[in-house]
This record gives sequence, C-alpha cells and structure tokens, in this order.
Amino acid sequence: MALDPQLLEILACPDTHHAPLDYDAQAQTLTCTECGRIFEVRDDVPVLLLDEARGGPTADDARGGSAPQR
Repeated sequence: MALDPQLLEILACPDTHHAPLDYDAQAQTLTCTECGRIFEVRDDVPVLLLDEARGGPTADDARGGSAPQR
C-alpha cells in the first residue's frame, strides 16, 4: 500500500526548515529536498524522527564532518 497523495502534500522535514519531502515508493523512504535526510516508511507510517533519519548534516557532524583530510 502506498502513502496517500494528500498526506504526501503536507508532510515536511521535521527540522527547522520544514522543507518538502520526496517519496520513493520502491525504497519506502522520504527524502528531504533541503538537507538530504532520509526517513523510513514502516508499515505505511512515515517515521519523521531526526534521531532515526539517515544522512543529512547530523550524520556528517557525528563522523567528524567535512574536515579536510591530511
């Protein structure tokens, strides 16, 4: 079962910028159009928790970010 198109119109990234999300039905994910975070859709329910998102700025910061390699 796919997510309701009306729901997809109102869903937004939970971060402060509240950017729209792109839905990938095949992968069952929602991707923020601004920060790039990827949110899973489990059992047709979007999991819009920043702590459970993949990618985005927090993932880079946690690994040491974009510090130059020597």
